[in-house]
Amino acid sequence: MTASYLCIGCPLGCRLEVDDDPGGDILEVRGFSCRKGKEFAAQEHVDPRRSVTTTVALLGADLCRLPVKTAATVPKALVRDVCRALRAVRVIAPVQAGQVVLHDVLGTGVDVVATRAVAAG
Repeated sequence: MTASYLCIGCPLGCRLEVDDDPGGDILEVRGFSCRKGKEFAAQEHVDPRRSVTTTVALLGADLCRLPVKTAATVPKALVRDVCRALRAVRVIAPVQAGQVVLHDVLGTGVDVVATRAVAAG
């Protein structure tokens, strides 16, 4: 069976094709222009993952929202659930960039961290 993907590993946006056998083992990856493309296709085929970048409520500062991101990728199927979990998070300033604001989101082993330092206001 052949599956098609659009690579997001670099700005080229290669159109990738992955052939697998009936057991799901990858036989061939085609269409990539760089190593990242080949790796992306293989990962996307067996376990699609995404980074999540959003904001959470921030208290005690001049800003009302704090930009955050997942420290690593999470399963694509959990992206909406991660966003729902982050709706309940309230962070109190001051905050340092890289500070963990939610540990082990949804049991994925991935932390959510602040992407900006914010002083108390």
